[in-house]
Amino acid sequence: MTTRGRVVVVGSANVDLVVDVPRPPRGGETILGGDLRRNPGGKGANQAVAAALAGGAETTFVGALGADDSADLLLTSLERAGVRTDLTGRADAPTGTALITVSPDGENTIVVAPGANARLELDTARTARIAAADVVLAQLEIPLDVVRGASAARGPGVLMALNAAPAQALPDDVWDAIDLLIVNEHEAVELTQAAGSAAELAAMLLERVSAVVITLGRGGCVVAEKGRDPLRIPGFSVDAVDTTGAGDTFCGVLAAALARGLELAEAARLACAAGALAVTRPGAQSAVPTAAEVAALAALDSGGDAR
Repeated sequence: MTTRGRVVVVGSANVDLVVDVPRPPRGGETILGGDLRRNPGGKGANQAVAAALAGGAETTFVGALGADDSADLLLTSLERAGVRTDLTGRADAPTGTALITVSPDGENTIVVAPGANARLELDTARTARIAAADVVLAQLEIPLDVVRGASAARGPGVLMALNAAPAQALPDDVWDAIDLLIVNEHEAVELTQAAGSAAELAAMLLERVSAVVITLGRGGCVVAEKGRDPLRIPGFSVDAVDTTGAGDTFCGVLAAALARGLELAEAARLACAAGALAVTRPGAQSAVPTAAEVAALAALDSGGDAR
């Protein structure tokens, strides 16, 4: 942990329109919810905020926003967290929007209108920043061609991490471009088209990539690397308020820790602590903890058990 590490997050930015509901509506049903909240979000922007604020990395966000007040909201949140936004561009489309319901137990449902995210492209300045990174982190709320381009732009030794969310089938050349795959259990099942424990799913995914992290919510995560037994990293017991963005906080802190040179299991431990803290607060970027808070929670307990 002698350096901050350099993370480039290539991904989406959305304004989140959030409403509390007594339960998710059924098909064709209308229910009354609480007051509408308008928050900065998007998997890429959330992960960039987490990498910078909770992970302490020198973080650049490569994304596309519209020419609207939603873009201003997102830029303010990113810059407040210390994220570099000089390569965050504007597109001829509305800023991406996510429609989110949150039930009393903190669980959420999300529908995303991509907007400007679908227009993201890589130019010379962006590929140069990617080439100089320690870790590049992408998701699937942006075009697959951008993920391919980000991987191709890497310099020697740069780790390419993909949070394969929302889940979709991946072409062979995208699989070949990934060093580290980060998914939850549902996404792991979608990618493998198989059932099994997290460790079994991770073993299947290791046939395509060198390393896998499967997140388990409050159960922590499973870390798997080729040539090593899978390791279960336990979660932390907290009172959940809102799970929106918790997985993104996990991904951002994981990338930041890897950029600082930590081993994958140790980085996942910090990421679990960060994700646990994030669910105790409402919102996505507004719920991201500080690096000091993450370190304090992670220090309360240590270890993991083979599974």
